[in-house]
Amino acid sequence: MPYLYHLIAFLVSAFVVLGTTPIVKKFGLKSGLFDVPDKRKVHQRPMVRLGGVSIFLGTLAALLVVWWSGGFVDADGAILPRSEEYQIWGVTLGGLAFFLIGLADDLFGLSAFTRLLVEVIVASLAWKAGVQIAFLSMPLIGMVNLPPWISLLITVIWLVGMVNATNWIDGLDGLAAGVSAIAAVVMLIVCLFMGQPAAALIAAALAGGLIGFLRYNFNPAQIFMGDGGAYFVGFTLAGVGVIGLVKTTAVTSVVLPYLILAVPILDMSAVIVDRLRRGKSPFKPDKRHLHHRLLEIGLSHRMTVIFIYSLTIWAGSLALAFAGIPFGKIYVLGATLLLIYPAVKVWQQVARMKKEEG
Repeated sequence: MPYLYHLIAFLVSAFVVLGTTPIVKKFGLKSGLFDVPDKRKVHQRPMVRLGGVSIFLGTLAALLVVWWSGGFVDADGAILPRSEEYQIWGVTLGGLAFFLIGLADDLFGLSAFTRLLVEVIVASLAWKAGVQIAFLSMPLIGMVNLPPWISLLITVIWLVGMVNATNWIDGLDGLAAGVSAIAAVVMLIVCLFMGQPAAALIAAALAGGLIGFLRYNFNPAQIFMGDGGAYFVGFTLAGVGVIGLVKTTAVTSVVLPYLILAVPILDMSAVIVDRLRRGKSPFKPDKRHLHHRLLEIGLSHRMTVIFIYSLTIWAGSLALAFAGIPFGKIYVLGATLLLIYPAVKVWQQVARMKKEEG
């Protein structure tokens, strides 16, 4: 029965987002809070960037409903200890703080240094509140307890890094929401399998909200999640990774969050390396992300998004197999077959472009 609460969290969040997003969109249009197209952006008309408001409201409402219903329980149905309950609210409040940072950037255009400084401060406070990587389970070594300062450093880098990775991949209709929804569903499954129902509740609520948001955000989008939404989603995914995966003693736990979130992590890492190689600031926006490159070779908007979705599902299937979930290898095979069609489309487009250039 405790898993029923995860379904409730998913459904409540999805319905709240479906109901509130049109209201948020209407408010944004009336208030002039929309994003104007420019040479770096793909959209061709002004778009409201406040979708993160509805995603946050959906996630919060879902967790409150489950909490009021007595659903903060462990795998055996017993009430969660206060420490684990605090971790749920710690991730939620940390997500709210990051949402406000992103919202401030949407409204006022904060400098890169200001954003980074505030992000580090909030991530440090989240660490203080218990959202922390306190130990690592290493193969052949076992559990290694981390000194507080190393724990703080690793946790802050992980939280801030995922916030920005999610924000940077938010460049096409439905891209960040879809990739994050897939990651949240995989985290939900893995957390439940590894006996972490508290973290799974957050993942369920976030997944429901993101899937509901895709109703309005998939191409052609009616609204964007904005920096506020991307920051909230990125922190929440990173937080679930900390309290639900890394904290377990399984030797695979240290790599699971990186596998599940491999696509945004690798995209951000590749862009940073490319910018540094060209002598550019790693924080200066450009059109060097994976989705930009796929569009440049002539892939359609939707096929670009579907290809990146397929990559995310494939990486998630590897995480399922790595976690030891039954039939994990079958999931990997299925995800590989799913990836073939969009991968062939990309290969054909690259070949066509090279032929035209030659």
